[in-house]
Amino acid sequence: MPLPLLQVRNLTTRFATERGPVTAVDNISFDIDAGETVALVGESGSGKSVTALSIMRLIPSPPGRIESGEVVFEGRDLFKLNEADVRAVRGNKIAMIFQEPMSSLNPVLSVGMQIAEPLNVHRGMAWAKALEQAKALMGRVRMPDAASRLGSYPHHYSGGMRQRVMIAMALACSPRLIIADEPTTALDVTVQAQILDLLKELTVETGSSLLLITHDLGVVARYADRVAVMYGGRIVETAPARALYKDPLHPYTQGLMASRPRLDSDTAQRLRPIEGQPPDLAQLPAGCAFAPRCRSASDICRSARPPLAQVAARHFKACFNDTRA
Repeated sequence: MPLPLLQVRNLTTRFATERGPVTAVDNISFDIDAGETVALVGESGSGKSVTALSIMRLIPSPPGRIESGEVVFEGRDLFKLNEADVRAVRGNKIAMIFQEPMSSLNPVLSVGMQIAEPLNVHRGMAWAKALEQAKALMGRVRMPDAASRLGSYPHHYSGGMRQRVMIAMALACSPRLIIADEPTTALDVTVQAQILDLLKELTVETGSSLLLITHDLGVVARYADRVAVMYGGRIVETAPARALYKDPLHPYTQGLMASRPRLDSDTAQRLRPIEGQPPDLAQLPAGCAFAPRCRSASDICRSARPPLAQVAARHFKACFNDTRA
């Protein structure tokens, strides 16, 4: 059986703050196979984006620090590489689509130059040839009138078009893995669907793996092969997407499912929000981080941390109780 393309093992990332150390990512492990789409799901502040930045070794230091763990990509632990070797991986073999393209794109460089830059840096391609390739990439992401837009700047583009530029940049060097961090934030619903359809189509076409970071469970249902649910910096459940939707086992995952509108349910039925507030990462409880909001919590949940244990084929949950609906 081939090894996974990416193996994250016991990853812990902390930040120094005025209130003390904050553990944003707490001893998490997961794999991504070649050609697979894995969704990382959870509320804002659950540690999803910090996980992505940790994989890319882009945690700002100070105040952040990767305390422990391994990120093994194509058999090499990225945490053991020197900075030059890591730069050779970023944008080349692993590409990232950031959450807000307006703040991620350089406002003083033309879009064509920004798409061509990875080809110049990683492939040694002459700028003239790289710009020709950039034009082809813009056409590939279905940018209207691509040839005439190479010299335009990010502020000339709408949000959806800027996100297409980010996808074109990510695809430039045909990476093995693309990390998409909330790629449709602040976009209109119809544009969101276009961008996600395009991203999925292109990853299937190129054979790239995709780590899709989102809080939208509707996105997960349509695009992901497998799902990892995060809460309080920890993975609390992971399963194939269909299995997770059919039979969510962790109370937090069940709460996420119950709080989303469904087209196949009675429109008069009220949504059931998850009560309480997300945890303060500077003051996490001793046991399960979800225990203060969980209707099924017992004494052991408040005193001990539940391990992520297998409950079915490729289905794991971190919960002491049997919470099947």
